[in-house]
Amino acid sequence: MGKIISFANQKGGVGKTTSAVNIAASLGVLGYKTLLVDLDPQGNATSGVGVAKKGLKFTIKDVLMGDCKIEDSIIQTEFEKLSLIPANMSLAGTEFDLLQEDTPEPWAVMRNAFASIKDQYDYIIVDCPPSLGMLTMNSLSASDGVVVPMQCEFYALEGLSQLMITISKIKTHYNTGLTVTGILLTMYTNRLLLTQQVKNELKKHYAGKLFDTHISRGVKLSEAPGFGLPVYYHDKKGKGTAEYLAVANELATRI
Repeated sequence: MGKIISFANQKGGVGKTTSAVNIAASLGVLGYKTLLVDLDPQGNATSGVGVAKKGLKFTIKDVLMGDCKIEDSIIQTEFEKLSLIPANMSLAGTEFDLLQEDTPEPWAVMRNAFASIKDQYDYIIVDCPPSLGMLTMNSLSASDGVVVPMQCEFYALEGLSQLMITISKIKTHYNTGLTVTGILLTMYTNRLLLTQQVKNELKKHYAGKLFDTHISRGVKLSEAPGFGLPVYYHDKKGKGTAEYLAVANELATRI
């Protein structure tokens, strides 16, 4: 049975989309049939795998609003074993629309939509928006696990506590099978004292959740989205590629 994994963090700029795109692509490289779902109105995951946000026939908005079959929204990317459900700015008002619809369980729309295709993939990776609104709630309610990408900053620790409370509430009320798959440290700079301090704090409270591999800052990793490429296809022998492959391997052992 396929596993749905949300990449979530309400704080923007933490490498969430970069991690979702590159782990999804790495899982494909490792032989897993993978679906990347762009649930962020900014549509960065969509452009990150080389799909233009303009002129899309169907997007995740159409799936959530019942305007198309989920199968019709799936695009096969040029990358190994990687498909995409895209997003663009049309998704921006969907949180409000979901609450306005006569839907008895607006938080479960995504779960119901994905039920018919879940077993067609080994992994479904969802790039959530940087908020804890109805879109993220839908994703968490549909997911088997959550990956939390975060920087080694003290503000990030505060945000992590809030996110963990939200995950716990959703687990209690809407999705008893939801687990925290792992916390992924991004933009990692080992030589900084702050990095070590935050990492030590995380070890105290979330020791079993930290991924063994951290994602370092890197020029190739930063420039790959500009080419519409996951880093594996932009810099195959680079450090960022090796790190994301290692994380994908570890993810596959965790869930």
